[in-house]
This record gives sequence, structure tokens and C-alpha cells, in this order.
Amino acid sequence: MPSIQLHNCSLRLPIYGTINRSLKGAVLSTATGGRIAAASKNISVVQALNDITLDIRAGDRVGIMGHNGSGKTSLLHMMAGIYEPSSGQIRVEGRVSSFINLGLGMDPEATGRENILLCGLMFGLDYDQTIALTPSIADFSGLGEFLDMPVRTYSSGMMMRLVFSIVTSVEPEILLMDEWLSVGDSDFVQHASERLKQLVDAASILVLASHNEKVIADLCNIIVRLEHGDLVGIERISG
Repeated sequence: MPSIQLHNCSLRLPIYGTINRSLKGAVLSTATGGRIAAASKNISVVQALNDITLDIRAGDRVGIMGHNGSGKTSLLHMMAGIYEPSSGQIRVEGRVSSFINLGLGMDPEATGRENILLCGLMFGLDYDQTIALTPSIADFSGLGEFLDMPVRTYSSGMMMRLVFSIVTSVEPEILLMDEWLSVGDSDFVQHASERLKQLVDAASILVLASHNEKVIADLCNIIVRLEHGDLVGIERISG
């Protein structure tokens, strides 16, 4: 069964080439709640998460809330395997799809069609699976002949159409999202929203980081609250 288990997980992120004694350093420290420490003259360390323990099971819809810099995105990155915890243990069971840093791994010099293959392989699909999915991805994107042009020629809206179509082509068991998406051009938003809702309904686990309390209330049955990297509350919503 899909699950996400974190036991006493902390995350410390080194920042190289910083100037700890400058006004800039002081402002950064204030913005992150004073969680920046000097490891050496040229290295600072951000304490992004501190001693997080969570047990997320099949059927859970988890909303992560907190101020900017509270650790929401860092927690998603750790669940997605982008970051390893500096201490503690994390175990993720199930096929994960993450709506974090969309477009990461896209080759601007390659065509849209070539990027479908590249991204499919990066997401863990094999060659035959990606080729089989390509027609439906192409159709959903609505990019037509632009799929045979280099991605560097795309507008931002066209890029988001392609990325969204690729990312949502396979139903995940665990869906990780950093804010609810409004994707690309206005005429694509409704189309994309319908598909996204289908993915959320099909996923065994949803973890959504957002500032939007209404979205969290509509989609989630558990609220996890973070403050300066600390887990300060877990609330289960009835009904």
C-alpha cells in the first residue's frame, strides 16, 4: 500500500559563497526566522526542517500550510526524493508524481516530441511505455506541429502545456503538489483543471502545500502546519 513515513527528519541546506556579516546576510536570516547559521566564512546553513515525524497512509489527503519560509516546499522536495534528510529516516512506498519545479529536465534545444521521451525516461517510464503514451500527450497538449520544433521557440504558455501534458500522462499512487496549478493559456486552464481533479481523485495519497485555505479545506482531510521548519500542528478534518 502507498505510504509516506518520516521519523525525526531534519534538513539542513548549505549555501556557498554567502557573506554572513553583511546586511544581506542579516536580511536573509530575518526572512527565514533566524534559521541561517554560519558553518564557515563562506558557507551558511539553512535549517529548512527540524525533527519532522509524519505517517501518511493510503486515503490521506494532506494539506501543508505555513508562512513563506516555513518549510513547505522543502518537505515536498524530501518526499519526492529531491533532498535526502540530513538526519532521521524517510520511507516512501508507491509511484510518485510531483508537481514541483515543473519543466526541470527539459532540453530547450530538443523538440517537444523529443522532450516527451526525455521526460518520460526521467520519470521512470521505459522507452516503449513513453512511445505508447506520446500520441495522447501530443493530443492533450494541443501543440500540433509545434511539437516538432525546438522547445526554446515556445512561449511560456506553450511550455506549460507540454510539461503538464507529460506530467499528468500517468496516474500516480502518490501526488505531490506545490500550490494548485493554473496552467498555461486561459483556454487551456479548464481542460487542465479537469484532468488534475481526475488525478487527485485517482491518487491514493495527495500532499498539497498551499497558502489557500479554501483549496486545502476542499481537497484535504489532514492539515499539517509548519513554522520556521518545525511541525507545530496536525489537524484531522472530519467529513
